[in-house]
Amino acid sequence: MTVHAQTPNPVISQADQVDAYLRDKMTKTRMPGMQLAVVKDGQIVLSRHYGTASVEFGVPVEDDTVFAINSITKAFTGVAAMRLVEEGKLDIGKPVGSYLADLPETWRGVTIRQLLSHMSGLPDVMGAPTVETDAKAAWTWVQTRPVRFAPGERFDYCQTNYTLVQQVINQIEGRPLDAPLATAQISVANMKHTAYGDTYDVIPRRAPTYRWTSPSQSQSWTEAATVLRATSERFLPFRRASSGLNSTASDMAHWIISLQSGKILSKESLASLWTPATFNNGDKGQWSTGWQIQQRGTHRAVGMTGGGRAAFAIYPDDGVAVVILTNLTGTFPEDFIDKVAAIYAPDLPLSGIAALRIALDQRGYHHASMVAAELDAKDPGTRWPELEMNDWGYRLMATNRRTEALAIFQLNATKHPDSSNAEDSLAHAYLVNDNNAAAITHYRRALVLDPGNTSAQRNLAKLLQGPNAPHS
Repeated sequence: MTVHAQTPNPVISQADQVDAYLRDKMTKTRMPGMQLAVVKDGQIVLSRHYGTASVEFGVPVEDDTVFAINSITKAFTGVAAMRLVEEGKLDIGKPVGSYLADLPETWRGVTIRQLLSHMSGLPDVMGAPTVETDAKAAWTWVQTRPVRFAPGERFDYCQTNYTLVQQVINQIEGRPLDAPLATAQISVANMKHTAYGDTYDVIPRRAPTYRWTSPSQSQSWTEAATVLRATSERFLPFRRASSGLNSTASDMAHWIISLQSGKILSKESLASLWTPATFNNGDKGQWSTGWQIQQRGTHRAVGMTGGGRAAFAIYPDDGVAVVILTNLTGTFPEDFIDKVAAIYAPDLPLSGIAALRIALDQRGYHHASMVAAELDAKDPGTRWPELEMNDWGYRLMATNRRTEALAIFQLNATKHPDSSNAEDSLAHAYLVNDNNAAAITHYRRALVLDPGNTSAQRNLAKLLQGPNAPHS
């Protein structure tokens, strides 16, 4: 039995249902402003804007308000790579060393596909002290760091990957190595309000971005005590294959329409773009060439997220796409984008994590195990992807929804009893919920499952050396 999305209320219009749902999300997340676009069968069927773009000046969000889309930039980079594959100029199965000469020997064998799908094992340039101030020094620094694991062994989100892809594509195209990559796509899709830049660039009608934070380092985080602060982000040109685009929901919708209609890529290239990369052991990952690939029952959801405040998803089997852009870090619109899609695609099978997320928003996260059991009873074939659930838990933790995060990590460990990573994450959740004894128990379980789990080793050692550590 396949669990499908609920039939939309025939009395309330689809647009009104979306409005009510998103306004409730804005209230719960204390979000200043948001844009939405829904594409159905190649047409924009809904375009909405809500709230405030600039809190300082009381400027409302409009259709042409521009938002930072951060790592959604990677999806454009993936498309740029596939355009070169179409032209026969790039083979993403080849090692990066086939295209770039001046690289550490340990980097040269990593394939372009492994870079695009974050399976490279390379050190992350984001750790460089000068990553926001001196590109040359940052790039020199990262090349001195050890590799983390053999290419293709596991997933590790790493911005170094996309800097290398940027250099490869630009070398092939005969441009400076740090030139932006999406210019052609922006032109084809007629994206009038889309441009590269960061906080330090003057971008017309760009909304500031915000974050709720604790007033001081010494004050504990509670919702009542938090204050809204503007954020500052720097994306030097050498990193603009991974971050740095700014856009509107309508522009993004036009890009999606152009992509699916064959104006940017052929159907064959699009299918390749949306095929998950595989690990060395043959398992499929959650990423392809710059895109996240997830299952929604027997259907697919492909897309990307950015900055904890922007997301888009295309549902190729349902003819629907949804874009949600916000100006508040920590809103994670990827967690409510499925619900909007389901209003316009009532046959979208939202089983597993997608159905669980919608149900827990209504019934409370303390019912996580019960709701999951109900979903399993309705559909014994329900899949619970470990990495997707793990990501969800960490998004909750990032917004200080600690007890909710714990419920998800508990469920993940139950669904994946042989996973050291699931036990490691559960231990972390107990730690941030001030239950050190339970954290120690689960770090030990993580190490039984994988004695080489360095995260569990490090955190367990710290706990056992603490002044209030329980005896073994």
